[in-house]
Order: sequence, then C-alpha cells, then structure tokens
Amino acid sequence: MTTDATPEAPDAPPLVPLHCLLRAEAGPPRQAALPTGTPVWVLTRHADVRQALAHPDLGRASLYAPDAPPTVLTPNILDDPSSILNSDGPDHQAIRRTVQRAFTPRAIERWRPWVDGVVRELVDELAASGSPAEVVGALTKPLPVRVISRLMELEGLDTERLGYWSDHALSTTAYSAEEIRTAIAEFGAFGYRLVQERRKNPGEDLVSSLVLAADRTGGMTEEQITSLTIGLVIAGHETTMTSFGNALVYLLDPERAAQAAQAAQAGQPESAGAWQRIGADPAAAAAATEQILRTVPLGDRTTAPGQLRRATADLEIGGVTIPAGAIVAADTTAANADPQVYPPGPLDLFAPLGTPSLTFGAGPHHCLGAWLARMELELGLHHLARALPELRLATPVDRIEWRTGLLTRSPLRLEVAW
Repeated sequence: MTTDATPEAPDAPPLVPLHCLLRAEAGPPRQAALPTGTPVWVLTRHADVRQALAHPDLGRASLYAPDAPPTVLTPNILDDPSSILNSDGPDHQAIRRTVQRAFTPRAIERWRPWVDGVVRELVDELAASGSPAEVVGALTKPLPVRVISRLMELEGLDTERLGYWSDHALSTTAYSAEEIRTAIAEFGAFGYRLVQERRKNPGEDLVSSLVLAADRTGGMTEEQITSLTIGLVIAGHETTMTSFGNALVYLLDPERAAQAAQAAQAGQPESAGAWQRIGADPAAAAAATEQILRTVPLGDRTTAPGQLRRATADLEIGGVTIPAGAIVAADTTAANADPQVYPPGPLDLFAPLGTPSLTFGAGPHHCLGAWLARMELELGLHHLARALPELRLATPVDRIEWRTGLLTRSPLRLEVAW
C-alpha cells in the first residue's frame, strides 16, 4: 500500500518476531495508496492520529457514500454500512447508547470475579494436561469465547463455526469474496435468529438488554440490531485471543528475555524476569498488559494501513491540508511507538503509561469492549505465569504457525513447555 513517499522500517527488529512484518515510523502526514489504488493520507504521529480519530469532519459513514472511492479488495464485516462502526454523529451515538452502559469500566469490574474463575479453571486444566502443551487451543482461544458466550448467554455455541465465521468476516486475502459473503450471510442469519429469540424470551444477558433498549428507543433498524449483535460476538473474542497469543510470543521469546537481561545489567529500563514478576504481582500484570497492548499490534501493516476515515470538509492535520473527500488512514501502531510520546529504547514492561495508547482507538468510535479485553488479558497472563513460572516456548520462534490473510495476526498454534 506504500509509495516512495511512505518510508517504512522493514529491516528494523519487529516488536514480535514474524508478527509485525512491516511497520511505519512516526512522521508527518504523507500520501500513499490503498491496495485498491485509492490515494490515502497516512497519519503516524500520536497527536495526528488522535486528532483524526476524534475529528467531527473525519467519519466512517462517508466511506460508503455513492461517490466514495473503493477502499477494500474483498468484503469484511468491518465494512458493513449498517454497523455501529460505520455510523457517525447523532446516529452513531443513538446506537452506542443502547449498549455502552454494559461496557463501562465499573460494569466490567463487576464481572472480574467470574472472569477470574474462568481463567483459573482453564489454566488449571492446561497445567494438569502436562508438558508440553498447545496453549492457543487450551487457553487463548477458549477464554474469550467462554466469557462472551456467558455474557450473551450463548452456551452451546458451536465454537468451530464461530471461528469459521470470524476468520472469513475478518479476511483480507485468506478467502475469496464469494466465500466471505457466504460466511457473513450465515453469521448474519445466526444473529437475526438470536435477536428474534431474545425478543420473544428475554433474559438477563447482553443480547436481551440490547434488544430491549433498541425496541424502547425505536432508533435502530432490525439490520442494525443484528449487525451490532454479531459484531459484539466477534469483537468479544477476537481481540483477546489475538492479544493473548501475541503477548505470549513476546514474553516467552528467549531472545527478548536475553536482551532484557543485558539492559538490566547496563542499568537501563528493563523487564528482566518479567514472566515471574507478572505471576507474582497482579499490579505488575496490569501494568504489563497496558504496555503489551501498546507495543504488540493486533495486525500487520501489510494487511491494514490503519483505521480509515473520509474527510467531509477541508481540514488541517499535522500542518497538512486534507481536502474534503480524501481518505485518511490513522496508523495506531506507529502512533503507539511515537518517540515524541513514548521513550525509545528498551521497553520497561512495568512502567506506567504517561499517555494512553491508541490501541482501542479514540473519540466517538473508541472500542466499547476495551476494558473487557484488558481484564481478560491481565488475568490470563497473571494466572498463567503464577501457575507455570517456568513456562517457555517449545517451538523455535521462526517455526511458529501464524494466522495469515486476516485483519488480525496471531499464532495459529503455540507449543509451550515447563
């Protein structure tokens, strides 16, 4: 997606081996092109990205206007015009109000004891299975599925089918356009049936609350309610599964551990003994979670240049005039590594973030499930490190199997030992 005017750092050591294959350095706004050939302004500095994500004249809905240029080669669920992601202004706020109360930090904190129990149970099962073990199938994948299934009362959900729908819905190159449309249609039919069922037989779950609130306000179409429902199912497990798997590769990578030890000897900020410290101290696990979410990206810039917006009026960002109608890509991965905001050099996993990261976005489209994802990752890392302080990768880093061709990128399988 790059041009000569878009400098990259392909030769720089990636944050996670084999994970972030291509990443941009923070710098002034610059022009590039999407895979479709559509021109795009790429923003990489923290201040520019944050401004763009919160700017009222940079929206998502206009990406689907009749005169909008093409931005994707194949469909994906994020490009559903009826979804909350692709609405702006009062329409967006009306949809968001129907569900946001369930995802406030206070509401999420009430779920901590139950989520903690789920994590402990899965970790105990993994430990009891004996070394070596495959941690994706045993922990990083079932944890978020169990949590979102409980919140939405989807017990009995076919998790293999969910994985199939999710992979197709978030595909970039892994599947054909026809395969993606078929899978998304099946997923949409599942969501529609779920909405109808909860309308007839409401319970205390998140779907029932969503349907009740939507019906009460009358501000959402059936298509929007269905889109929001299936969007929550995917978002409720994909982010945590991806972050958890990538975090384990980062934390258990022997090369990173050796570099941390060398940094410690040199008196630099360091994370030597990080795994044991995460297991010993919940506060350390919480701090490490924030740093991991900032530094270890969910995806790879070879498949996504950033969060797309379209200008509805002329505006200025980073000293550059963005004309009305232009496409803008807010590269949160580059922004999260902006040396003007975050100290360069060896990463101190346990240092507090002086400035919030942009991993979950900013402004009106800030991710609703951010606090839930944080909690699951924090508890998952803490209890796994507590139970298995000698955990290590059982497969060389360069032989890890990765999920590819999707908007997110994480281990397909991850063998560990202790």
